[in-house]
Amino acid sequence: MKVYILSRKSTLYSTKRLHESAKSRGWDVRVLDYLKFSIEIAKGELMINYNGEMLEAPDAIIPRIGASRTFYGTAMVRHLEMMNAFSVAGSLAISRSRDKLRSLQILSKAGVDMPKTVFASNKSNAKDIIELSGGTPLVLKILEGTQGVGVVLVETQKAAKSVLDAFYGMDVNLLVQEFIEEAGGADIRVIVVDGEVVGSMKRQGAEGDFRSNLHQGGSATLHKLTRKEKSTAVAAAKAMGLGVCGVDMILSKRGPLVMEVNSSPGLEGIEKATGIDIAGKIMDYIERNVDTNEPTKRRRVKKDKIGA
Repeated sequence: MKVYILSRKSTLYSTKRLHESAKSRGWDVRVLDYLKFSIEIAKGELMINYNGEMLEAPDAIIPRIGASRTFYGTAMVRHLEMMNAFSVAGSLAISRSRDKLRSLQILSKAGVDMPKTVFASNKSNAKDIIELSGGTPLVLKILEGTQGVGVVLVETQKAAKSVLDAFYGMDVNLLVQEFIEEAGGADIRVIVVDGEVVGSMKRQGAEGDFRSNLHQGGSATLHKLTRKEKSTAVAAAKAMGLGVCGVDMILSKRGPLVMEVNSSPGLEGIEKATGIDIAGKIMDYIERNVDTNEPTKRRRVKKDKIGA
């Protein structure tokens, strides 16, 4: 089995764990910086070059595409998919999940519950936006933000109007969401692999911070999912078309609400909180979907069926 892990840094915990897990199975595995790829396209020919080396088509790829490099990264994933490499996260699904607005639209259409969300142009009336989102307190999210950066809680209408005017004055795209007070600054991260939940943890924000991201000083503990929480996570992963993903939910009075579906979930927090070999579950997924007895050029791989 030839596997490429597409990652900017081989020293990252998640990348190292994936590499170790694939290596332990005797696979031919390489960590490749996708920004060093160049591709060649000609009639009937798709080729990929890495630092002057012409790469063979792998059996499978594990994309770890950074949010700031989504366009280039997904282009490389798509090229390898067209060379018949099996990808644990499809290029189209990665692009959808990285677009916060688009992903919420897809989840809504699939009947997945989420916080009430408003998106409007900077010419819209701030007062109307506040009312549409259910009034203050409310949460403002920059569409391009990641890991809790660009997320602001505003508690009064006056503050909300000031912040909205400031962001819109800088021509920033914003999502305005209702604030779920009963969540208490905590959320649930669920890892879904091939349509099944393989691990879950509760992330609690640092004292005084409503954001639960571990990168912002939060902590993680094992969490046992209810039946509803499990079905919501699986439905979200299915709607986004991701074979491997992290589903982030907050618990509300009306049930679990999906905040985000992450196409490159970190493994460190979830593996340490649960003691589960998540990297191994991803390798199992690859094994179930790749027939190494069939030549790569003729191998049939799963195709992305969602066009949204």
